Amino acid sequence: MEPGQTAAAYSLMVISIPLILQPLAPEPYSLNAPVFPSVTLERDRTLHSLPLNFTLEGMTAEKRVLILLGPTAVGKTGISLLLAEQLKTEIISADSMQIYRGMDIGTAKPSPEERGRIRHHMIDIADPDETFSAGRYVDMVKAIIADLHKKERIPLIVGGTGLYIRTLTRGIFDAPEADRALRKRFHDTEERNPGTLYRKLRELDPKRAEEVHPTDMRRIIRALEVIAKTKRPMSELQKELTTPLPYSFIKIGLTRERGELYRIIEERVDEMFAAGLVEEVRRILRSNPADTPLQAIGYKEVIDYLNGSRDLDEVKWLVKRATRRYAKRQYTWFRKESDIHWVDITGVTEPDELLKRLMEIRELKKLSPGDLV
Repeated sequence: MEPGQTAAAYSLMVISIPLILQPLAPEPYSLNAPVFPSVTLERDRTLHSLPLNFTLEGMTAEKRVLILLGPTAVGKTGISLLLAEQLKTEIISADSMQIYRGMDIGTAKPSPEERGRIRHHMIDIADPDETFSAGRYVDMVKAIIADLHKKERIPLIVGGTGLYIRTLTRGIFDAPEADRALRKRFHDTEERNPGTLYRKLRELDPKRAEEVHPTDMRRIIRALEVIAKTKRPMSELQKELTTPLPYSFIKIGLTRERGELYRIIEERVDEMFAAGLVEEVRRILRSNPADTPLQAIGYKEVIDYLNGSRDLDEVKWLVKRATRRYAKRQYTWFRKESDIHWVDITGVTEPDELLKRLMEIRELKKLSPGDLV
């Protein structure tokens, strides 16, 4: 909401959301039927903070959690295994696509051998036809962190999904559940009138619009969905209702020279196709997946190939381009995060040497198994 804007005025703006969807409204909707019956001129209701699913008795702000982050293909998996062994701990994945069963090749999941070497959490915990939110992720991870702390182990969170890492380090608010039918109507509207949804988001929540890319439909639609159901800007709710978790986070970021990273990305994409990515996507499609898994890089492009709209060489090129762009967006996201200890590993590929570089960080030098405070 803009300064000086009344709740009633904002509600009137929110009610205008159905107007951008109405031309696509299927029967039995009439031209004047509301898309969101929950959106009215009633006073804004207040959402409640997300309750913790485990007791915080005995927990202190000094309880430490280590986060290893960085762009895709930078080398997080190899070094995380050695770091977990060094600290005698377990790995918690922070990858929004590795949660899905069957999506193995395209998400570059740790191999069965690697997962047998170190226990991994938050991998293969949902089917592709499920909706999985950041709130559900945080709920599950809090319980895992608590369990590891009870065992006097320092949790090691590894991944590149910035939203997951931000919600862990800053907290999350109690947002409405996903509405697949509503999201489909948003998607249909955008296909017919490209740019409509982002313009509406800029009108209703300028701050949130600044935080998302104009083509990031998943986050744009989520923001509009929250607005439609709460009659308040998502950015406002996040500010008011977010409670930080009671941990002390140590964030380590891996980076490489851009050209080197892009070369690694292209090699990885070639390896994925050689390993059977196309057949993996065929299997996923047979499971009637939800929208989010189908938007994963590599999967949405292969779907175009399976539909006959693109040839395989073009699809490979598109996947490489999309992955490079994703890496760039990850850098942009992480630059907005505070207290990240960046380690340049350009030219280094051996995990042992990578670990040596990391252990030069003062905060890591002080850590040892059982050192939680």
